[in-house]
Amino acid sequence: MRFLPTDEQSDFARTLRSLLGAAGVPAAVRAWADGEHGPGRAVWGRLADAGLFALAAPEAYDGAGLLPLELSLGFVELGRAGVPGPLVESAAASVLLCELGDEGLAKRFLPGLVAGATSATLTLPGGSPYALDADAATYCFTVSAEGELRLAGAAGAAGPPLVSTDPARRLSVPEAAGAELLATGPAVVRAAEAAGRWARLLTAAQCLGVGEALLARTVEYAKQRTQFGAPIGAFQAVKHRLADTLLGLEFARPLVWAAALSLSPGDVAAAKLRAGEAAYTAAMTALQVHGAVGYTQELDLSLWLLKARPLRDAWGTPSACRAEALRSCEVRVTPGRR
Repeated sequence: MRFLPTDEQSDFARTLRSLLGAAGVPAAVRAWADGEHGPGRAVWGRLADAGLFALAAPEAYDGAGLLPLELSLGFVELGRAGVPGPLVESAAASVLLCELGDEGLAKRFLPGLVAGATSATLTLPGGSPYALDADAATYCFTVSAEGELRLAGAAGAAGPPLVSTDPARRLSVPEAAGAELLATGPAVVRAAEAAGRWARLLTAAQCLGVGEALLARTVEYAKQRTQFGAPIGAFQAVKHRLADTLLGLEFARPLVWAAALSLSPGDVAAAKLRAGEAAYTAAMTALQVHGAVGYTQELDLSLWLLKARPLRDAWGTPSACRAEALRSCEVRVTPGRR
């Protein structure tokens, strides 16, 4: 088995990295945090032109097919660049509509999501009750524990956005009153479970990209910052901390690819657990190595520092992912045998 991206997949990731590097993402993130979504939507438009959103929809609806590995590679680059907005949620909403098997709903929503003309946020059973960026999304989907899929719309958030660790992640509770009932029944429950796995996988990929961005900036800073007449990167304590951070990210990477290949609940949970913890460790390392300057919001580093913990906890906290991974690893012992 070849457990590496193909040349075509690697080229796609490099294309996204180049596109995002020239898109002025840090300025878009700061504008998004202030409630100005125009620059962020412009970045989304470029991503749609590159075919990113088409990877979460079948060809019948202008997509490229449900391709979790390619989409995960793309979301690593989104995390590396720090792109704001309900990216994971839009992709998960596309998967939800695909898995539901309702052609009318698919035709109504999927072409716009694939083209990047619309965006979506959603809440699912067992996940957070808060919808991400409902004030910016075109659609706000909610799935209840009873299997009811409803559309609250952009104006369906109850009250102003809540405060988050990351100012660019605006959370709100969807308003149930007046929400349009789209579908109900066991099919909705099954589709929500699939969408939840994709959301967890893509968040893990984002975590991996955030961790890589933090480590790269920290290594560069350690080469430039001098103390006692030498770069701080020459000190053993700093070297060891950076090496441990790198190992954490490198051990998380194959788990993310394995989860994208299998999409099994246990594999996805393990990937999210390791990638989330690796990103959070990278943030702590970056903050320690940068010292007091790491706290300043004017430094672009802060944009990734503030993302690490929310992404670690989004779509599956470490404890929830650990429990799911352990459940998948339970060995059934035949009665009377050891």
